Amino acid sequence: MKITRALLSVSNKAGLLELAQFLNERGVEILSTGGTKKALEEAGIPVKYVGDETGFPEIMDGRVKTLHPKIHGGILGLRDNAAHMAAMQQHGIRPIDLVVVNLYPFRETIAKPDVTEEDAVENIDIGGPAMIRAAAKNFAHVAVVVNPERYQTLMEEIETNGTLSLPFRRLLSQEAYRHTSEYDAAICAWMAKTTPGAGEYPDELALFCEKVQDLRYGENPHQTAAFYREKGVVGGIAQAKQLAGKELSFNNIVDLEAAYRIACDFPQPAAAIIKHTNPCGTGIGDTLVDAYLKAYSADPVSAFGGIIACNRQVDEKTASEIAKLFVEAVIAPSYSAKALSILTAKKNLRLLEAPVLTERQEWDIKRVSGGLLVQTSDVGTVSRDEMTVVTKRQPTEAEWTELLFAWRVVKHVKSNAIVVAKDGRTIGVGAGQMNRVGAAKIAFEQAGEAAKGAVLSSDAFFPFRDTIDEAAKAGITAVIQPGGSIRDEESIAAADEAGIAMVFTGRRHFKH
Repeated sequence: MKITRALLSVSNKAGLLELAQFLNERGVEILSTGGTKKALEEAGIPVKYVGDETGFPEIMDGRVKTLHPKIHGGILGLRDNAAHMAAMQQHGIRPIDLVVVNLYPFRETIAKPDVTEEDAVENIDIGGPAMIRAAAKNFAHVAVVVNPERYQTLMEEIETNGTLSLPFRRLLSQEAYRHTSEYDAAICAWMAKTTPGAGEYPDELALFCEKVQDLRYGENPHQTAAFYREKGVVGGIAQAKQLAGKELSFNNIVDLEAAYRIACDFPQPAAAIIKHTNPCGTGIGDTLVDAYLKAYSADPVSAFGGIIACNRQVDEKTASEIAKLFVEAVIAPSYSAKALSILTAKKNLRLLEAPVLTERQEWDIKRVSGGLLVQTSDVGTVSRDEMTVVTKRQPTEAEWTELLFAWRVVKHVKSNAIVVAKDGRTIGVGAGQMNRVGAAKIAFEQAGEAAKGAVLSSDAFFPFRDTIDEAAKAGITAVIQPGGSIRDEESIAAADEAGIAMVFTGRRHFKH
């Protein structure tokens, strides 16, 4: 397929001039509109105005400019169909072999905090998607490019082969349809959010992601896997930059997410060490190294081979301590030069850099066979003023500090979850158990004698008093839990009998 005429009309001007110059040097006639035409003219690249081709000017503030038979006939005409070619000749329609179009910045427009409905609507492209879909349909004879990152490949193929192969055109067609479907889905999602009475959840849900990388395998070696990034979403683990170490595994990524969410949930320096998505240690301190040492001391055995997350720049002292332990990966907002030098000396250690995660309301999606469960994410917490002390004894100020710390941590532990904390660190974690007293016993066993004088946090209410009775035996002095059981009075009575202070938050944090 020899390219003789190309239509260029792009919102994103990246790489435009280089491509246009390349085409011009090879004798390709370029048609264009509006801002694209102006950019080419200013660069001294010959360009023909679409209005001169159609004999019809742009009208309605540019809403109508390429919606014309001389444009769409030139794109859609089958070159090997005599009737099509005769119709084109009869109506003065010349073939268009290459369509390079990307669309009005709708997503970027609606992301602005002060966007008006008028601005949003005017950034809904009509002519662009029509041309893209027309060219994509006629991939047997026409090439369509929607992504500036494809320009280099396009030029290389023309330079090497003098043409664009059918497999390449088919690939471009598939990318084009994905591009327009994502664009329409973004408009649909915006309409769903802004139309009165549309409801919080749309009747149909479309998710669009781009592949970050193939993974060696999934949770187990016999499973294949890949890592995708959700389009249009800024921040998160999917945007992290890997600075060093081996390729990330499926399980690494899952654990990095869990670890970073915990660390970033604290305003003060914090560190979390994760094994199998649960924290074997979490600590806060005046400095990052203090926080890390607290997290490590919580369970040194389980910390081996874990994932470490820090919510501050990793400095030399913290890096030196981390380097003493075998871990799979470390994630932090940044690393000092000396810290990076220390940690990169462990050649297989994966080091990732990502902006601190901020709590934001977004959909939490879980797959079930044949479908998806969609919910709002569990963000935010309950302030101390909103909590209720339900026992005779009030927590001391020191206990309040530990209770609020433990309450933040338990939110990130798989249910049934119990966290025992003391001195700004977890000392016992019972995660993912079938009954709550069983989770507590695991946490007490891990904490050992250190449980005396510690506090306990539970992600959900106590159905029986047995957990409080076990807490009393272990030496727990204060408990924080949501409350709401029909047997709350039994747990309160057990706490009063043992002199334990107990706080109700009124909010549950199940994590399945």
